[in-house]
Amino acid sequence: MSLSNTNYNFTTPVYRDTVETAIFKNVITVVLCISISYVNSTLVHTFTKHQVFNTNPRYILYIHLVINDILLLIMFTLIQLISYIVFTLNVSLCMVLLIIGILSTLNNPLTLAAMAVECFIAICFPLRHTQICTVKKTYVMIGLIWALSALSIIPDVFVTLATESIEFFHSTVLCLRENVFKKPYLTEKRNVLNAVFIVIVWFTLFYTYFRILFTAKAAAADAKKARNTVLLHSFQLMLCMLNYVYNVTIEGLTYFFPKDILAIRFAVTLIISVLPRLISPLIYGVRDKTFRMYLVRYLFCSSVKTNFHKRKGKS
Repeated sequence: MSLSNTNYNFTTPVYRDTVETAIFKNVITVVLCISISYVNSTLVHTFTKHQVFNTNPRYILYIHLVINDILLLIMFTLIQLISYIVFTLNVSLCMVLLIIGILSTLNNPLTLAAMAVECFIAICFPLRHTQICTVKKTYVMIGLIWALSALSIIPDVFVTLATESIEFFHSTVLCLRENVFKKPYLTEKRNVLNAVFIVIVWFTLFYTYFRILFTAKAAAADAKKARNTVLLHSFQLMLCMLNYVYNVTIEGLTYFFPKDILAIRFAVTLIISVLPRLISPLIYGVRDKTFRMYLVRYLFCSSVKTNFHKRKGKS
């Protein structure tokens, strides 16, 4: 299920998977989420252990993106498992899970835009980069990202608290955003804010990419790498933006394949919520030589230590 989108209206009958299908789907989801979260957690561990990373604004923004990915995957897995085990969830608990998931979802595009700006400054204004992109300013930017993301969900919380009865918060629902924040004008507000975010983020990415393209020479290795990084950010952003067309995608595919509603929901949700999380380790965990050197050491630390002790024993 999508953390930020509903699937069907309330008049649509609720379908349930067979036990075997439910187990199969949840095993796939849990294995993927644990695998990706393990790699991302190793990235965070690498970041915290080495000063070369935690004093660099570029890596700070990247780790903020990775942490958001971890939070999003945890919330996604929890909500899916709960929906299959108990089907409905207490409204108050569901609200907490949705808030964390929605904030993490919205933080990602804004963080990608901030990272693109940092690349742009590093290439186009190299002499001023250390003055503009400081650690303190980077953390201020992260705080601003969270504040902007909160604009999408905090008003929904206040409206729901003010308009719903106490009994509603003690009831249980299928844990979807529109089942908790039910007012129609909240959906309209969300769509407007999403559109604003999309325009701002895409404009930022296009502007920074073309400024890098025209400012630096094509033969410059750093400029080439920066352009490729911004392109990867754009691809990741495109995957993130699929959250905003979740409803349309589900409804369109269901129209053509009405008997495969559950399979469509599972496949589309996996593509939208999980696959974009695979890109983050690729950008710095694999492409960045410095990060890759430390990452491999921590990812395979147990096997390295085992081989070391074996060789020591033989000698």
